[in-house]
Amino acid sequence: MSQRKLKFALFGNIYQTKKSASIQKVLSCLNEFGAELLVDKEYYDFLKEGQQIDVPAKRIFSGNDFQADFAISMGGDGTFLKTAARVGYRNIPILGVNMGRLGFLADIAPHEIESCLKALYADDFAVEDRAVIRVVAEGEQLSGTDCALNDVAILKRDTASMISIRASIDGEYLTTYQADGLIVSTPTGSTAYSLSNGGPIIVPGTGVLLMTAVAPHSLNIRPIVIPDSAEITLDVESRSHSFLVAIDGRSESCREGTRLRLRRAPYNIKVVKRSGKKYFATLREKMMWGADVR
Repeated sequence: MSQRKLKFALFGNIYQTKKSASIQKVLSCLNEFGAELLVDKEYYDFLKEGQQIDVPAKRIFSGNDFQADFAISMGGDGTFLKTAARVGYRNIPILGVNMGRLGFLADIAPHEIESCLKALYADDFAVEDRAVIRVVAEGEQLSGTDCALNDVAILKRDTASMISIRASIDGEYLTTYQADGLIVSTPTGSTAYSLSNGGPIIVPGTGVLLMTAVAPHSLNIRPIVIPDSAEITLDVESRSHSFLVAIDGRSESCREGTRLRLRRAPYNIKVVKRSGKKYFATLREKMMWGADVR
C-alpha cells in the first residue's frame, strides 16, 4: 500500500499471556500499512521471549525516549492509563486496542484494527482531549508520575483505622473528611474508583473535578463537583503517621503532615476515537443499562 509514513509507539500489557493471536493480528496489520514501529522495551521482551512473536520494530525504547504520530495501547483501560502516563505532555494521540472486555478508553477490538488503521491513514477519526490532574506533595518528591488521567486517591494505610483529610478549595476551607480515603477524579475517571464509591458519572469534556470520599465515617458526606480551574489543598493526619497517594492506581507512601496540592495539569491526553463511536453507547454497554437480567 502506498501511503504516507506513520510512526507508532507500541505499549502493552505484559500479563496477558493468552492474547498472542490478537497481538499478531495488530502487528501484521501495522506491517501491511507500512507503519514504522517503535516498541516499549518491556513489551518487546514480553512479545519476543514470552510469546515467541517476531516484532518488526524499527526501534526499541525505554522510559520516555520516544516520539511518534500515534501511541497504541494493547490491553485494557489499566494499560491505557500507563500509556497515558508515558505519553504525558507530548500531545501524541493514543489508540486503545482492547485485549479483553470492552473498555471506556481501550474501546477498539483487535478485529477492528484494520478498519481503524484505514481511518487513521485517511484522516477519518476524531481526537478527544481528556483533562489530567497533577498532584504536588509539598516537601516530598513523588517517585513516579505526578499526573493522573483517571484519579488521585488519598488512602489510609492497612494499619490505620481511618485518616483525617482537611480539604480546601482555592484556599477556602471545605470540610475535614474522616474516612478511609478521598478520591479526586477527572470526568474520565468518574466511571472508575469514584463510581464504586457512589460518585456520579461525568461526561468527558465537562470542565470539572470530582471529590468522592471512601467509606466516610459521617453519613452526610456526599460527592462534590468543582470547576477544574480550582486548586484543591489537602492536609492529611493519620494515626499510623503515613498515608498512601495512588495516582491512577499506582500508590506510594507519604508522611503525615505532607500537604497535597491538586489541580488540572497544563496539558491534555489525546484519545483517538473512530468517527461514529459514541460515548453513551459505550456507557450503556459497560453499565449494562437496559439489559434485562431476569
